[in-house]
Amino acid sequence: MASRLLRLPRTRIMAFVPGFSAGVGSRQLTHRATAVSSSLSNFATGRPVPGIAPPFSSRRTAAARQLTRPQHAPVSTSTPTMAAGDKMGATVEVPSIKVEVTTDAPSGELLVVALHAAAKPEGEDAEEDAEENDDKPLPLPPSLTDLDAALSGALTDLLDDGSFTGAAGSSTPILRLPSSCAVKRVALVGLGKADGPKADGALRDAGAFAITSGLGVKAASTVWLAFADLASASGLAAVAEGAHLTMFSDDRFKGTLKASVAAAKKRGERLPTQLTLSGVSVAADGVGAAVGRGAALAAGVTLTKQLVAAPANVVTPTALAETAEAIAAAFPDVECEILEQSDCEALGMGSFLAVGRGSVEPPKFIHMTYKPAGGNPVKKVCLIGKGITFDSGGYNIKAGAGSMIALMKFDMGGSGTVFGAARAIAELKPNVEVHFIVASCENMVSANAYRPGDIIQASNGKTIEVGNTDAEGRLSLADALVFAEKLGNVDAIVDLATLTGAMIVSLGHDVAGLFSNNDDLAEALTASGKASGDPMWRLPLVESYREGLKSALADMNNIGGKGAGSITAALFLREFVSKGMPWAHIDIAGTAWSEKKGGATGYGVRALCHWVASLEAAAPAAGK
Repeated sequence: MASRLLRLPRTRIMAFVPGFSAGVGSRQLTHRATAVSSSLSNFATGRPVPGIAPPFSSRRTAAARQLTRPQHAPVSTSTPTMAAGDKMGATVEVPSIKVEVTTDAPSGELLVVALHAAAKPEGEDAEEDAEENDDKPLPLPPSLTDLDAALSGALTDLLDDGSFTGAAGSSTPILRLPSSCAVKRVALVGLGKADGPKADGALRDAGAFAITSGLGVKAASTVWLAFADLASASGLAAVAEGAHLTMFSDDRFKGTLKASVAAAKKRGERLPTQLTLSGVSVAADGVGAAVGRGAALAAGVTLTKQLVAAPANVVTPTALAETAEAIAAAFPDVECEILEQSDCEALGMGSFLAVGRGSVEPPKFIHMTYKPAGGNPVKKVCLIGKGITFDSGGYNIKAGAGSMIALMKFDMGGSGTVFGAARAIAELKPNVEVHFIVASCENMVSANAYRPGDIIQASNGKTIEVGNTDAEGRLSLADALVFAEKLGNVDAIVDLATLTGAMIVSLGHDVAGLFSNNDDLAEALTASGKASGDPMWRLPLVESYREGLKSALADMNNIGGKGAGSITAALFLREFVSKGMPWAHIDIAGTAWSEKKGGATGYGVRALCHWVASLEAAAPAAGK
């Protein structure tokens, strides 16, 4: 799904992995060679079966699992490359920001004061009181009266204007203060209702607003953000996350190298280097953990955004494998194995391998494992991400204005989310064993590509008639689901995928679709989505729609009948987990990318991290 007109180096895709450098990093990593039974199906080995097309090329890759890009001479001769020495990093350097909490009085170049909207009146006269309050300025909280006096009444002046209501995302212009004040400039930012469902999201935006406001004040190396009373640890984490997220500006592919570096340097020189928070009443022993959590989540979300936004000639299956290696190299609690095509053949992954047959990019089956240092995790879960780095649709090619083929670099959005979650979880260190699994390849058209009507076999033995080559995501996920369950003693499996356009029609770009065979798991994920600002809505697995997946020749078809496309896709995936295995599928086709939000959203990282943390919180202290 990617243009091949420009081939850019990928060695700096991991700007958000500490200690990352070109290659796989300082820690030696090994790849698992899996023993196989000699009785494997011909579907899996690539040997022709009479009357049935093999699921992938019978040409084997080299046994050595080196993450070096194979040379495809017939292709590379017609693929223009960048001139020698003309190197553009896959990421821009991100300036650091220090977030600290203090009880000192604000001082310096810029102070931002965050205020909640007025609470709605209650009681018999609530409507009448509300009408009266509409004409009154937002009252200044009593806890800020001393600060207002120190600012020569500037806060009262900004509120008396009447235009600032404290609504989430609202703000005032920056006001210059008299030289007698310890602070030179002040502005207000709204937090919305104190008990609103998006309270942490508003706090995240407030942290971001403080940093962007500092960007406009040349001398503001430190920006202050004051609250009437910030008592929530999750709220404090959200503020820190917002500040860190704002430090990243995606200029990776703009202009020449020289211009890009100059722009990044100029922006870095103008950005604040510290955000100081006052009015925080979070317990002292919880401040560091909250601020650290915000920084870790921001690093994960930003990594997801970078991977999903990058073009497909930069983020290839090999690049994803290198990224996984880099995460493992940076965090001692993370291990990584990369299964090459020959390994996948040995495991019978005919469904996954069929999808990648048409591409010169070699498929990579990526398995990262986070194991808590204590060695006694309370749960063991698997997170699976769809990793189709470009989806042309295959022979059922995406055509027409509504096909979104130019956007199909984002079809690895599920893997982007899983990688971001891996990056964050490795730093957050929950006492939960987490496996991160991505079956990555491209879905392209070539003489070797799989065709409509082919019959392929997944690693659980089920055969699949290919009704549509553009329903490829579920084929790659099928073998990933089987692999996850075979790890043994797994408590839950969650997959995320930009799976169906029908999901965008159903829920738009703000809410993901959730399917599950387990009510407790569905409720936990829904709660985590709500708490973290990554909302999802549970949809039904309608049993009667399973009829649409029937095939006269194979165990099932990979495409259902007309209508309910998201449901039939989920029903297909359910065929690859055991009935007793708690499983959930999250369709992020609408939420992974939003033009309104500037492209890649980073959706899902916060929800997954919150869910994993909730597993630890709910488990007995003694462990599993």
